[in-house]
Amino acid sequence: MAIVRTLCGQCPVGCGIRAVTGEGRELSFAGDPVHPANSGQLCAKSGAIEDMAPLDGRLLHPMAGGRRAGWDRAIAQIARRLASILARHGPDSVALHVPGNLLTEDYYAANKMMKGFIGSAHIDAGWRSDDVEGAYRAAPGEDVAPGTYEDIDAADIILLTDAAAVERYPIVMDRIQAAREEGAARLVVLASGGKLPVKGADLTVTVAAGTQGALLNGLLVHCHDSGALDREFLDRSVDAPPGFWDGLRAGHDLWSVARRCGLAPAELRAFYDLLGASGRVVTLHQGGRAGSGELARAVLNLHLAMGWIGRKGAAPMPLPAAPNAMGGREAGCFSGELAAHMDFSAASVARAARFWGGRTMAAGPGLEGGALAEAIGAGRIKALWMLGGMPPAGHALHGLVEQVPFTILSTPWAEPQLKGQQVIMLPSPVWAEKDGTLTGADRLISRQRRIFSLPGEAKPDWWSVTRVSQAMGWGDAFHYDRPAEIYREYARLTAYQNEGGRLLNLRRHGPISNPAYDELTPWRWGEIPFDGGRFPTDSGRARLLFN
Repeated sequence: MAIVRTLCGQCPVGCGIRAVTGEGRELSFAGDPVHPANSGQLCAKSGAIEDMAPLDGRLLHPMAGGRRAGWDRAIAQIARRLASILARHGPDSVALHVPGNLLTEDYYAANKMMKGFIGSAHIDAGWRSDDVEGAYRAAPGEDVAPGTYEDIDAADIILLTDAAAVERYPIVMDRIQAAREEGAARLVVLASGGKLPVKGADLTVTVAAGTQGALLNGLLVHCHDSGALDREFLDRSVDAPPGFWDGLRAGHDLWSVARRCGLAPAELRAFYDLLGASGRVVTLHQGGRAGSGELARAVLNLHLAMGWIGRKGAAPMPLPAAPNAMGGREAGCFSGELAAHMDFSAASVARAARFWGGRTMAAGPGLEGGALAEAIGAGRIKALWMLGGMPPAGHALHGLVEQVPFTILSTPWAEPQLKGQQVIMLPSPVWAEKDGTLTGADRLISRQRRIFSLPGEAKPDWWSVTRVSQAMGWGDAFHYDRPAEIYREYARLTAYQNEGGRLLNLRRHGPISNPAYDELTPWRWGEIPFDGGRFPTDSGRARLLFN
């Protein structure tokens, strides 16, 4: 019998579990009472861990062209094909797909290989919300989640912009209800799409679908006109572009917003008065839905103008869609950023090239989603590596594997329909077999420890990336034998030539030892982002965004 403190990994909350393993793949588990994300609580989603014990349908050895192959042969074949494709078609002919449940070490190794050595930024990460992440990069200056679960405990008002979050994040909702019962916090919920009022909500405002952003724009106009804005914070720490307030006012008067949202003016005014008089507000919002970009900009504008940021109990809190979306974004494993919150500026590319010893650097953003699918259909993508298995039905790349001349599929699952000569399949772990780190929705880094041994010849995704990179001749830069080595390098990159221009800085873990990594307890980077009204922009000030 062994006791393993690890993670549930079925949503972005980052709940800890205490697993007890027996003979074979026997398992029992409960919530980890000392993990700060969930304090021992678990929701029904954790039941998926039990489903990972059976080995039915698993891929247990590499397959090349529909036939079993050894790892050495599979890696050598991958390296030969990639080298040939790069020589004939160039870096832009290679693409990568990553799901949202890889570990940060997997994301880091894959991103480094693609952007520093293959030279392509074509990384499809369908779990991202570019409209939300872009708003955070533009307004406070960095894609950082300002809020934490502890802020919920200290808030006067908790504003939930989508009632569906009750079902998606039940542990967060339990924390909200505890904050209501133990303190003076009030829960205000914006509901739409036929959702019933949330149980325990102090106020439910039912609006037309996709109009939450307009509602908060109107609230900001109301606060401006009623003198509720934090003028001292605005003057000291926030820039408003010319014409911002006049532009915002158009279409966001009380009557126009009431009509658009489907509310009575009196109901809307009561909502405005309640929020406008509050000193500490936490707003939870999501991306990937109709109007989510407008909503993210409205949330940020409101929090910046009201001074609801950079202090305890007052923060916007974006809720990501995938278990390790935060880790993937921090590592930079997507098409729009370089790595570790660095953009594709010439200075950032040169910095990453020096740190990585990069051979061929990606110089700008790549393709993802529909644009990448179009490139595959047009024959411009000659090689595609899919880490973590096939994308789900409905994804832009699902069903396009056979249109790519050469596909590498790292997957836990046997895919009997993929037997063509152009496909090499590499066995990878399910969640309960993974070992590394994950970043939760509120910047809390926790250790995911392996519950079950890797079955058959399955290997971690970072291992496959490392061995292929070595076979490509990049072994001096890919020397990893364990995830701790990748974590150390990733931490050092976040600190490299970072004198405060990026809040993401894991400097304290740059020298972490292997035993310390193995025993790592949950910790949050960033302390209180934007404390004192200081923002990671050239001017040191945040920006209000046209909406």
